[in-house]
Amino acid sequence: MATSPWTAATARSASPRRRGPVLERAILDAALEQLSTVGWKGLTMEGVAAGAQTGKAAVYRRWPSKEDLVADALEAGLPSMEEVPDLGSVREDLLTLCRRARDAMYSRPGLALRAVIHECDPSQAERFHAVIFDGVVEPVSALLREVINRGIQRGEVRSDAANGYVYDAIPAMMMYRSKMCTSEWSDRDLEEMVDQLMLPLLRPAEE
Repeated sequence: MATSPWTAATARSASPRRRGPVLERAILDAALEQLSTVGWKGLTMEGVAAGAQTGKAAVYRRWPSKEDLVADALEAGLPSMEEVPDLGSVREDLLTLCRRARDAMYSRPGLALRAVIHECDPSQAERFHAVIFDGVVEPVSALLREVINRGIQRGEVRSDAANGYVYDAIPAMMMYRSKMCTSEWSDRDLEEMVDQLMLPLLRPAEE
């Protein structure tokens, strides 16, 4: 039977078979896309395979369970939190940090992470605690430590504010309100958190 010009063109334009890291990256990207659009409960290994344009067996060979796949996808996809620039005041440094944390939360990997946090039952969520802590909480806390220590050196922040409870304040508040109050953290919300919570918490006692 003769091959039509359309069929021949389609065959010539078909993507070459992907292997190794290239295929794995496509699968991880498809998992993040599924999480950010249909959520944890809607994600299926079959849907991820279709999104990556590969067979279901290729997914299961690398990740025997949905939990394993999602943990690796989140770990590979979460954006890195870069150093906060020194803008000359603790308020401006804190606002810059909060905006970066907000942007990370609403990136595709961040939306995927929120889907996991919101939809998993407690036993499933245990699988992702390390990813959440290492990929989100600890990086934000580390940058907050840097901002607070700079503020101490400038005399804007009291010295005893450099402690673990203060370092956890911003990531804890942002994650709590995102989950429990569905807050999207507008610029005004971030300014109010900094002005009404963080600055009074950090400010040196008046003589």
